[in-house]
Parts: sequence; C-alpha cells; structure tokens
Amino acid sequence: MRFDSGRVSLDLVATRAGRHPVEEELTGPEALGAWIRGAGLVPAGTALAVDAGWLPPFTRLRDVVRRMVTAELAGRGQDPADVAALNDAARPAPPALCALLAAGGALTRGLATPPTREALLAAVARDAVELFTDPPARSQLRRCAGENCTLVYLDTSRGRRRRWCSSEVCGNRERVARHRRRTTLSTPRG
Repeated sequence: MRFDSGRVSLDLVATRAGRHPVEEELTGPEALGAWIRGAGLVPAGTALAVDAGWLPPFTRLRDVVRRMVTAELAGRGQDPADVAALNDAARPAPPALCALLAAGGALTRGLATPPTREALLAAVARDAVELFTDPPARSQLRRCAGENCTLVYLDTSRGRRRRWCSSEVCGNRERVARHRRRTTLSTPRG
C-alpha cells in the first residue's frame, strides 16, 4: 500500500489506483485494517475490530473523493451528490486522541474510546473536506507523470516541480527507461 500522496484522503484513493491494470488493495477486512493503521488513523497498538461491513463505506468514500479529485484536476464543477456524500461521511466525530502514561512516565497517544467505522470514515472525509475547501492545497493537486500511473498527490516541493507520485517508484522507472533509450540509441549496431 502507498502512503506518499500527502493526504490521507488521497492515500485512500490510491488503494484503487496506480499502475495499469488497476488492482483493488482493499480486498478484505485485514487489508482495510492494515490501511487504517498504515495511514496513521489510529495510534500504534490500537485494537481494531474491522469486519466485512467496513469495506463498502470506505470504498464508497474512496469513489466520491476520486470523482471529486478528477473534477478538480479537469477544472470542472463538483457534483452536488458527491459533495453531499462527503459531508455526510464527515459529520460524525473522528476518534478522540488522549494522552496515555507509558512505562517510565512518558506520554504516548491513544484513543479515548475504541474507534468505530463511522469515526474513522469521518477522519478521512474531514481530510478531504479540508483539501477541497483550501484553494492553496487544491492548487497543489497533481497526477503522476509516470507511464501508466494514475496516482494523485499534493506537490509541496519547492518550485512545484514534482512530476511523480514517488521518486523511488515512478521516478526511478522513468530514469531507468530514459537511460535504456539513450544506451540503445548510442550503441552501434553490428
């Protein structure tokens, strides 16, 4: 799973994006739980009771955010139904963080109550609301220039010149392909 888009809502979109053919990464409750932990929606060590009923709401939210990102990048207006669905998902309170005393007296992050599906969805939806209602953040949305890559990310680089979702993944592929083209063109044929 990829977590390099710059926003948790874009990371959710990335679970069904990337190189062609597109593959579904949220294949079951375990995969969704791994994504929730990897995205940092819950502190390390938090118990999650993810079941199959969690998948449809997360994939619906992912589709809403994907359509909204696509509209934004195309310069089109947003679909009122998508805006309403995003607002509905954002309405519940996200999980409340609290400070916990760890061994040795250090403070660690925890949750005041076990996280619910609705609370975690709200955290992702609120991230998307913040993204779509912040003009400077929206202006940083970019689609990866990598061949066959569909990932979207926030370009926060100096000079706003970032071209790839990940320099290590798509950027490296592009550099290797460029090197091969140069090598092939400069190699004399026998």
